[in-house]
Amino acid sequence: MGAKFVSNKDETIPLFKNPILEYFSHIHPLTPVVVFVPVVIVMMWMSVSHVSILATCAVFVGGVVLWTLIEYVIHRFAFHIHPTSTLGKKVHFLVHGIHHDYPRDSTRLVMPLLVSVPLALLFFLVFQAVVAPYHWALFGGFIAGYVAYDSIHYATHHWTMTGKVGRFLKEYHMKHHYVDDHTAYGVSNPLWDYVFGTVPEWARRRATQTKGNHGTH
Repeated sequence: MGAKFVSNKDETIPLFKNPILEYFSHIHPLTPVVVFVPVVIVMMWMSVSHVSILATCAVFVGGVVLWTLIEYVIHRFAFHIHPTSTLGKKVHFLVHGIHHDYPRDSTRLVMPLLVSVPLALLFFLVFQAVVAPYHWALFGGFIAGYVAYDSIHYATHHWTMTGKVGRFLKEYHMKHHYVDDHTAYGVSNPLWDYVFGTVPEWARRRATQTKGNHGTH
């Protein structure tokens, strides 16, 4: 998949001939926040009703970290596969290819609810089956990580990020789009790129230079 620059305008193309499907393929970037933040709050309330506050906080953090791993795995191994069949290419374009061809499309930067809600329910049921009663906090952290990811993803494309961390995340993701889409699979953070060796060379050089500069003081 090549990184194609179209323009700074909010350009897009229709994905479906069916007007209902086309309508639901677009989503306002605040939708995940509005829909899922209340879910996180409910999950935390349910958790402290079943386990200690300390356990709730610890498992919540674990849920956030788990999300960052899932984010990396999905982006690298699902979104960036290279299908050879006609059907596979069409599905891949619907899922992620359109985002690389039209990265400024603000209405297709976060996951539509028709996809995110069933997936969230599936993860909740899995967590419940495996780690109950800690599933409340685990799912709460997992969903909080997802909301942060969607928000950061939108920000890297459409916000002027002036802080040190924000500038880094924006550059990290923009270079994934426009320079090398075989690295920098982490969007909300580069943690798992470091773990699995997919940090882009420019980021490695910068980190080395920064360490060297600190070492001279």
